[in-house]
Amino acid sequence: MPAGVKRVCLLTGAGGTLGSAFCQFFASRYQIAAVFRSRPPHVPSQRRWLVDPVTGSRRAAANHHRIFEIQSDLTKPGEIDRVVDMTLARFDRIDLLVNGAGVVRDVPLLDSDRFEQAFTEQLLVNSILPHRLAANVAVKFWRGRSPANLRRNRNVVNVSSISGLVVYHKGSRAAYGTSKAAMNFLSCAMASEFRRFGVRVNAVAPTTFPKLIPTRRVASAIVGLDRGKMSGRILVIRQSGNRYV
Repeated sequence: MPAGVKRVCLLTGAGGTLGSAFCQFFASRYQIAAVFRSRPPHVPSQRRWLVDPVTGSRRAAANHHRIFEIQSDLTKPGEIDRVVDMTLARFDRIDLLVNGAGVVRDVPLLDSDRFEQAFTEQLLVNSILPHRLAANVAVKFWRGRSPANLRRNRNVVNVSSISGLVVYHKGSRAAYGTSKAAMNFLSCAMASEFRRFGVRVNAVAPTTFPKLIPTRRVASAIVGLDRGKMSGRILVIRQSGNRYV
């Protein structure tokens, strides 16, 4: 990217722990289209500013790096189209897609009806919707722009979980883990297919945050993948360190 020009990031799950942290720490580096379902991230946007409670001034540095917030339930028909169209209308391009939205439902395997319902919901949100969003961006903007995509190092980072790589024997997380395992495999498959038009795809698979690792560490790992050149990799983030699989 030319010096001084921010990369455009389309971020889902912006109202969650990781999404809010990404907006807080990296709004000065990216122009962020921040997608949230019900709770917006607590950072300045086109709809809100930080105001000094004493002077009423809006001169806080964070106000110079406002996000572009988009409220949306991506499970609803037409919403993915609307989100991508709004982002392109606002910024004219998308350099980084971060699929950060996710849902966790702990249900025992033996509770068949509840398990199937929870598994269906988590598979949709944690795997299928990220694919739909990436495919939508690819069809509307990335496809046919291989030289520019390579030059601008455009890519997708899917937020997975270590639960998609390791079976935990406590917590009834089989449905969640399986949905994240699907995301891991899908990320590698997308990397193979998106290579033809010069777009990389990777995933981060952190352990529990912020309980076991700092949320900023996960957000920084996303930025690291965006700045790198790798594709088709899963970055596992543990207390003991990071490693690729």
